[in-house]
Amino acid sequence: MAFFQKRAPLPKADLQHLPRHIAIIMDGNGRWAKKRGLPRTAGHAAGAETFRAIATYCKEIGLEYLTVYAFSTENWKRPAEEVSAIMGLLKKYLLEAIGQMEHDRVKMNFFGDLSVLSPELRQLCQRTQEISTHYDGCQVNICLNYGGRDELLRAAMAYARDCVEGRADPNHLTQDQFGTYLYSKGVPDPDLVIRPSGELRLSNFLLWQSAYAEFYFTDVLWPDFSKEELHRAIAAYQRRSRRFGGV
Repeated sequence: MAFFQKRAPLPKADLQHLPRHIAIIMDGNGRWAKKRGLPRTAGHAAGAETFRAIATYCKEIGLEYLTVYAFSTENWKRPAEEVSAIMGLLKKYLLEAIGQMEHDRVKMNFFGDLSVLSPELRQLCQRTQEISTHYDGCQVNICLNYGGRDELLRAAMAYARDCVEGRADPNHLTQDQFGTYLYSKGVPDPDLVIRPSGELRLSNFLLWQSAYAEFYFTDVLWPDFSKEELHRAIAAYQRRSRRFGGV
């Protein structure tokens, strides 16, 4: 069975029948830079521009939800210079986004523990979320200091506190009720999860939410990911039969 999608003529994606929610693991920035003899920070800068282009295109075609994996709970292990560069790019993007939100009307949300970020970055995240409450349309969820296991532990602890304090009954927990303790509360589960860069794993991304997602793997590195590649992923999704455990 072949996992990778071979380069082929661009398939027809029906943009009138899109998945509601696409999630993307933005992977391959470092390898993209290494192939070009550039520092890894240059790859992250290129990846940030790709994110901007893809998010804008998703809004244009009418996608309801886009969730991207920007920085994981494990990414703090990377060199301090690289982490600093990523945070600097995020600050730059948020400052520009705040200036454009009235025009673009893209809603922005964050999944993850933002408490460890710098006060300035936390304030920018909060500001973009506040502005977003006034808009309808495409919602972009940025997973920042996010890990699927960390999210589940936090949700379990929050539920346990509610049980101890009498706000929840431990004998009547449902999946829908547990979902209200997740960062993704109120957001439908992803229909399609895309991973560029040739890796074949979830890497701790949306573990609960991806239970019945369709997957699309490609060896294209994230900075080279284009709307044409997004079309390929959507077309592949549209050819599949989703049974959710049924027949």
